[in-house]
This record gives sequence, C-alpha cells and structure tokens, in this order.
Amino acid sequence: MGSEQRPSTAAVAASRSPFRYNSPLVQVGLIGIVCFCCPGMFNALSGMGGGGQVDHTAANNANTALYTTFAVFGILGGGIYNLLGPRLTLLAGCSTYVLYAGSFLYYNHYHHQLFAIIAGAVLGIGAGLLWAGQGAIMTSYPPARRKGTYISFFWTVFNMGGVIGGLIPFVLNYHRTDAASVNDGTYIAFMFFMAAGAVLSSPSFPSRVVRDDGSRASDIAYSSVRTESVEILKLFADWRMLLIVPAAWASNFFYSYQFNNVNGLLFTLRTKGLNNVFYWGAQMIGSITIGYVLDFSFNSRRTRGFVGITTVAVLGTATWAGGLANQLRYPDGVWADKLDFKDSGAKFAGPFVLYVSYGLLDSMFQSLCYWVIGALADDSQTLSRFSGFYKGVQSAGAAVAWQVDTRGTRLLPQLIVNWSLTTASYPLLALLVMLAVKDTEDGEDEKSKALKTSASLPVEENAQGKGRP
Repeated sequence: MGSEQRPSTAAVAASRSPFRYNSPLVQVGLIGIVCFCCPGMFNALSGMGGGGQVDHTAANNANTALYTTFAVFGILGGGIYNLLGPRLTLLAGCSTYVLYAGSFLYYNHYHHQLFAIIAGAVLGIGAGLLWAGQGAIMTSYPPARRKGTYISFFWTVFNMGGVIGGLIPFVLNYHRTDAASVNDGTYIAFMFFMAAGAVLSSPSFPSRVVRDDGSRASDIAYSSVRTESVEILKLFADWRMLLIVPAAWASNFFYSYQFNNVNGLLFTLRTKGLNNVFYWGAQMIGSITIGYVLDFSFNSRRTRGFVGITTVAVLGTATWAGGLANQLRYPDGVWADKLDFKDSGAKFAGPFVLYVSYGLLDSMFQSLCYWVIGALADDSQTLSRFSGFYKGVQSAGAAVAWQVDTRGTRLLPQLIVNWSLTTASYPLLALLVMLAVKDTEDGEDEKSKALKTSASLPVEENAQGKGRP
C-alpha cells in the first residue's frame, strides 16, 4: 500500500477562506453587528442629550449609576471573560441594554427616576462584560500587522448603529420642532434593536478562531477565579496600564459635555437626531482613516504608532480650539434660539461642523488607544484583561463627568478640562509606544510565530503525530 500523501502547509493555508465562520474577519464583523444593536443604539439614545428628555437630570443620574458599576465590572470583565468564554459573557452583557431603553419609555409616562437609575446600574454590569469581550476579540483576533484595519472595520460596523439610531428620532420626531421629549415609538425602536443584539450574541462566537495564515487567534482555555483575581490585581501595578490611564479616563469624559451641552443645548429635537447621524457617521470615517495610518503608513510598527498619535493630537487640538470659540458664544450656558437644520440658515453650520468634528476625533482617539493595547500582547486572555482595565478606567471617568454636568458646573471649565485631559494623554501614549511596542519581524511576537508554525502543520503532524480535535 502506498503511503498517504499529506497536504502541504501552503495547501492548508490556501484552504482557509477569510469568510469562514471562525475567521478573525467574520468574528470581528459579528461583534461589530452585536455592538451595532446594543451599545450603538445606546449611543444614539445618549447622543440626543438627556436620553431624549427635556430635563437631563434623570439621564445624568442613570448614567452616573451606569458608569459607576461599569468601572467595576469593566475591570473585572476581562477575568469574567476568561472564566466564562465569549458566548456566555457577551449574552449576559447584551441582555441588559433593553432594560435601560425601557426605563426611559417608563419615564416618558411617570417621570420617576428610580427605575432609570437601577436600569443604568444593571446596564453598567452588562456593559463591562460586553466591552471586555469585545476588546479581547477586536485586539487579539486580527493578525499583528492589520490590527488597525480590523479595529476600523469594527468601529465602522458598530457606529452604523449610531447612524441608524440617529435616524430613528429624526424621522419619528420630524414634525415636533418645539422642545419636547422624544415619543414612545423612539424608545420602542431602540428596544427592538437591542433585543436583536442580545439574540445574536450567544451563538455567534466559537471558542477557537484561526487566522488565514494558520495561526490560532484564540483557543479558549478557561481560567480560574484565583488566577484571574491575581492577574487583575497585577494590572494596577503594570506600568503599561498606568501610562494608558489618562487616555482611558479622557476617552468618555467628554460625552456629557458634547451630548448635553452642545447637541442637547443648541439644537431642536429633530435636528439632534440628524446631528447624531453625522456624528456617528464621522466616527466611521475617522476610524477608517486612523486604521490606515496605523497599519500602512510606514513599515515600522512603532513609527506608525508615533504618526497615529501625532495625527490625533493635531486634530484634537484644532477641534477643541473650535469648541472653545463656540463655547465663548454662550459662556453662561444659555442658548435662547434653538438651531434647526431647515430654519436656521448659516447659523446652523458652525455648531453642526463642530459637533461632527467631535465625533471624528472620538473615533480616532479610541481606535488609537485600542491599537496601542493590541500591540502590547497577542493572546486573548491577556488582552481581555487589558481591555477590561481600559474600559473600567474609562467608565470611572465618565461617571465623574456625568455628575459634573448634573451639578451644574459651568460649561467653559468643562471644556477646558476635557481638552486638557486628551492633550495630556498624547505624550504618555507616545512613551508607551516607544517603550512597549516592538518592531518584530512581520509585526508578530514570538508566541504568535510559534502558534502560527504549530497551526500551519498538517493535522496529522501536530502534537507529535497525534491529530488535534
């Protein structure tokens, strides 16, 4: 009998389609769709200012509760992801979004804050789990040289949720030009999308994901509570995480100012929805732009990081300078004549462009942060903890920011603090790139190369001739 011919490494790699179920491209796309439905719609709801209510107090208090629990479970989320795996973690996280939107439907009729605050706290727990899982998938699954591209791909799909979510209140409230809360249909539409995201989250994510070159992007080995507790505590002494703290704190701190005191304060109800279409649409453009810079601008990964930081810093300085010029037009926080996209003429243009620029900057800043995190390691367990730490610190900053706005802090100091926080983060990110991002061959670390070599072998030759299940 003739010997059995084994497939070559090239044949094995060639047989792997980028559109197969367990490919990084499909998995990042799926997590993008899930986030399109859940946090994407949440962003659209928040972006109207006050959760679509004239009085922002309930939404501010709900968001404070949300980001307080998010800060805790964001940090714990990476460990929980390593314990439960992607499916249970994402299902648990996505299931909490519907309750939050429903609480504002309730508030529309009864004006009781307690339900919204409790729903916000519950959502904070779920969001911590969802974003820890999302961070692990988005930063560990792509090949090292294309992490910026995959991050921008996710950000584009995810922010399409904000675009669609912005169209919902725009269409349903088009003829309500007076200052009023959004109607019930708006909240019901948000709840429908959020429920769909929860349904999609559980069956979509396999435990083993293989890149096109044969290297394993993930091979879930479930951890233990003791291990995760120790590893999470170590993050607080990890100099790499300490350098990213200012960027993490700043990255959601500005939302209360932008949503409540720019979009929520300056524009009519229907125009707020339209503005959000362009705000989140600009995020798609921004993520694609910075993704290209971070993956294709130079051969050196470290150089690409420096160029990306410089690009975001220049854009950030210009955008916040424009914000300062606009804020000086209403230093007391009063804008008497609401701007409407049809009725206000040229007066509408400046604040509209500014608000859209805020969205552009947001996506570029956060995509940059995720790229840096993704460059620090290659395995999903480590990156789930890093991403969870980032989201936890980010949410702690957001919790403070929403209370700053609730307490009636003057708007000019809010803007100055936001500008200062983002500006302070740029040199620290540059230092992190200089010290921790390696220019290894093909942008891969040694562990990734070893996995690639092992996984590229024919199945019969793996594990000393024993087939791998």
